[in-house]
Amino acid sequence: MFQPFSLFVGLRYIRSRRGKGFAKFISAASTIGIALGVMVLIVVLSAMNGFEKVLAEKLLSIVPHAELIAVNEPVKNWQQRAQKLTQHPQVISVAPVIKLTGMMQYKSALKAVEIRGVDAQLELAVSNINDYIIDGSWQQTFELTKEGEPAQLVIGAGIAKKLDVNVGDKIQVLVPQNSGTGGLEQKFKAPKRVNLTIGAIFKFGGMIDDSLAYIPLSLAAELQGYKENTVQGIRLKVADVFAANQIARELAYQFDHYVYIYDWTYTEGHLFNDIQLVRAVMFIVMVLVIAVASFNIVSTLIMMVNEKKGDIAILKTMGASQSQIMTVFIMQGMSNGIIGSVSGALIGAYIAKHLTEIFASIENAFNVQFLSGDVYFIDYLPTSVNSTDIYITTIVAFTMSVFATIYPAWQATKVEPAKVLGQI
Repeated sequence: MFQPFSLFVGLRYIRSRRGKGFAKFISAASTIGIALGVMVLIVVLSAMNGFEKVLAEKLLSIVPHAELIAVNEPVKNWQQRAQKLTQHPQVISVAPVIKLTGMMQYKSALKAVEIRGVDAQLELAVSNINDYIIDGSWQQTFELTKEGEPAQLVIGAGIAKKLDVNVGDKIQVLVPQNSGTGGLEQKFKAPKRVNLTIGAIFKFGGMIDDSLAYIPLSLAAELQGYKENTVQGIRLKVADVFAANQIARELAYQFDHYVYIYDWTYTEGHLFNDIQLVRAVMFIVMVLVIAVASFNIVSTLIMMVNEKKGDIAILKTMGASQSQIMTVFIMQGMSNGIIGSVSGALIGAYIAKHLTEIFASIENAFNVQFLSGDVYFIDYLPTSVNSTDIYITTIVAFTMSVFATIYPAWQATKVEPAKVLGQI
């Protein structure tokens, strides 16, 4: 069967390659190093993809994608304004909100909280908070209470633990009064005291459980002194969460009211930035590991060139060109690169696909917990395998291994047949 000269000789060298003990060790080390680098890089990138996916799907399912909050005057006739916002192609749904800060008191325990006044039905259109209720009922909490009975609220599990309360307990909420624009006597008014009943408790994970509470929109408006159909701002749920800032700005310019523009990157953006930073650092580190492993091929090929000087001299006397000689030895290094990058990609893809199960097995085996749900918003290691990451990593590793073969292969063309054959 016809084969190109360089391919024929190169394959013969690969099939018959035995080498000295040290040369064989370096060749194996370079192949294993490339495989390990590719495998670890794919696993790390898959873990980072998993964190991004969970960030977008879980954390942003309760954290508002964007908010337009009134600066001076509250937003009147918010229904009409909200209807205009929904005409934007990227806006999925909107909901009103009134935000307060205050203190919750139960017996002698106090806890600072962020309170959101929301509409029970519309809030579920922009948030999945109902999925995280562990005690009580979201809908029943916001039902109209009987005359003389305190209104109800929803609190996080961290707040409930801090105050040692359960559903049905009555607590007191202290919220600051509007100071107005008067003198000092109006800036230090005593806080309003409101008696509320705990209607439900949610558990999301992380610091949100320790700081967030929900009350009916009508109660929040009463506490703020707002008139009917008046709110502090509008919450937005958008199709592309990573374009939330741009979408919010476009809507704010069309919104006929002076508002602050907020999006999830103001409060939770550090998590996304941390993920991107870790991704970039790990990519650079692992590419350097692959580069070191790839350039071990240089040592392997230099030893092979010294060993095959006689063969090179004979090939050159038979009319082999420099490009053919180079191709023969480039193929030697390419074989290491192909084996290392492909095997590393296959092993890495398999580990990345089952990373969550492997991580959980390690935690169970050693009885440890690496990610705590009380600190982070998840208590497991997520993973999401991206085929593009696998292709790019494999191509980068293979390309580096090819570049590493150029210098030794070029040195092979410098062998002078007369000197070599004269010494035989």
